[in-house]
Amino acid sequence: MSGTTSNYRQDIDHIATLCEVKGNNWQAINPEYAARMKAQNRFKTGLDIAKYTADIMRSDMDNYDADTSKYTQSLGCWHGFIGQQKMISIKKHFENTDRRYLYLSGWMVAALRSEFGPLPDQSMHEKTSVAGLIEELYTFLRQADARELGGLFRQLDAAKAENNLEEATKVQDSIDNYVTHVVPIIADIDAGFGNAEATYLMAKQMIEAGACCIQIENQVSDEKQCGHQDGKVTVPHEDFLAKINAVRYAFLELGIDNGVIVARTDSLGAGLTKQIAVTKEAGDLGDQYNAFLDCDEVTENDLGNGDVVIKQDGKLVRPKRLPSNLYQFKKGTGVERCILDCITSLQNGADLLWIETEKPHIGQIAEMVNAIREVVPNAKLVYNNSPSFNWTLNFRQQVFDSMKNEGKDVSAYDRNSLMNEQYDTTELSKLADEKIRSFQADAAKEAGIFHHLITLPTYHTAALSTDNLAKGYFGDEGMLAYVQGVQRKEIRQGIACVKHQNMAGSDMGDDHKEYFAGEAALKASGKENTMNQF
Repeated sequence: MSGTTSNYRQDIDHIATLCEVKGNNWQAINPEYAARMKAQNRFKTGLDIAKYTADIMRSDMDNYDADTSKYTQSLGCWHGFIGQQKMISIKKHFENTDRRYLYLSGWMVAALRSEFGPLPDQSMHEKTSVAGLIEELYTFLRQADARELGGLFRQLDAAKAENNLEEATKVQDSIDNYVTHVVPIIADIDAGFGNAEATYLMAKQMIEAGACCIQIENQVSDEKQCGHQDGKVTVPHEDFLAKINAVRYAFLELGIDNGVIVARTDSLGAGLTKQIAVTKEAGDLGDQYNAFLDCDEVTENDLGNGDVVIKQDGKLVRPKRLPSNLYQFKKGTGVERCILDCITSLQNGADLLWIETEKPHIGQIAEMVNAIREVVPNAKLVYNNSPSFNWTLNFRQQVFDSMKNEGKDVSAYDRNSLMNEQYDTTELSKLADEKIRSFQADAAKEAGIFHHLITLPTYHTAALSTDNLAKGYFGDEGMLAYVQGVQRKEIRQGIACVKHQNMAGSDMGDDHKEYFAGEAALKASGKENTMNQF
C-alpha cells in the first residue's frame, strides 16, 4: 500500500514542461508545489478508492487462505474524524495499515446519523446517509494523507534550506514510499432498504462513494431488526439471491470487478418468515426453505376460513401463521438454516459470510463453518465481535463449564454471578481473559473467520470517556479533570489531534496560501500561534 507518490518527480517534470509551453502566462506556478498538491490528492474519486481497496481485500483473502494467522480486523465508525483517528493511530503504532480496515455499521448510522434523531437498528434511517458516511470517512482519510505529506514536504524544504542532503534524502524516501491511510471499508447495506432495485440503486451510491465491500443480510427489509434483538424475520433464498445479484451488477456497472459481497444470515436467531417460498419441484431451494416451516398435517375438512396450506412429501400441511401474518419455523432448526443460507449464498455470488450469533463461542461457529466447508471448501467469515455480548460473563461461564467437565473444583464460584468483581483476580477469570485475548486468532484458525470487527466500539468509548470527563470536570477536579485525563495523556502519547488546528487543516491552508500568494500570504502558523506550545 505504498508508492503513493512514486510519480512525484515525474509530475514535477511534467508540470515544468507545461509551464514552459504556457510561458509567462504560467510564470507564477511552481511545478514542485503543483506536484505536491497532486500527491496529496492521489484518489480523485470514490471509484478510484473502491478499485484500490478491492484489490487489497482480495489479496488479503488469498493470504488468509494460505495462512489463517493473516486474518483482518476493523472497528466501527460513525464519523469521518473517528475513522481518521483510528488509521492515524494504527500507522503510528504499527507503521502500516496492513489487514486493518474500517467498518460502517448500520446500527450506528441509525443511532447517530439520522435526521429523525436516535433510532433503533430497524432500517428507518435515511438510506442515503450510508453513502454519505462512506464519502465522509474517505474525505477524512484523504485529508490525513494530505496533512501528513504536507509535514514531510515542509521537512524536505527545511533540510534543503540547511543543505542537509542526508536528511533530504531520508525525507524524500518517506515521500516516495508513503503509506496511505485509505483502507477498505466493509459497509452495511442492512437488508437492502427495499426490493432488489432499491438495493441496486443504494449499492451504486455506496460504491461511488468508495465502498469496495458491501454486507447485506437475509432479513425482510421492512421488518428488519438488529441481529441481537428478537423478532427477526428472514426471506426465502431466491429473494435474498436477487439482492446479491443486484449488488454484483452495481459493482460491475461501475467497473469494480473485484468488489466484495458479504452475505449475512440471521437465521440462527430468526424464528419467523414473512413468505412461503416458491417451489417447482421436490428438493429445490424453495422446497428446502419450506421444509423448516412449523406445520400441521391437515385434510380438507380441517381447513378454516383463510387458511394457507402447502403440499410436502405428498401430504397436505398447514404452516402455523401468527396474528402478525408471519409464519414460524420449527424450533431448533436455526443451525441447519444458517448452513443452507451460507452454502446457497456462496454458490450464487457472495464472497464472504456473516453468521450472526447470540454469543462468542468458537465451537458453535466452527460447527457451522465445517459443515459449510464440506460443500464450499474455502468458505470464510466476517464475524461481529459485538458489544451486545457480555464478553466477561460469557467467557467466564465457558471456562467454568470446562473446569467442571474436567472434574475440577468449582465450588468457589457462582456460575450466574461470575461478572462480580470478587472473581477478577481468580484463576478462572485469568483463564477467561486469556481466551478473550486470543479469541480472534483462535477463531481465525479454528472457525474460518477471515475478518473480525467490532460494530459499535466508538459509540461506547465516546460515552465512557465523556462520563469520566463530566464527572471530574463538574465535580471537585474542575479543569484538572481535562488536563490530567485528556490533554496530558494526548501530549505524552503523541496523539496528533492535540494540535487540533493542524488536524483541522490550518497548516495545509498556510501551505496553499504561500503557493498562491508567495510572500504576501497571511499565515496562521506564526510565532503567536498557541499550537507552538505543543
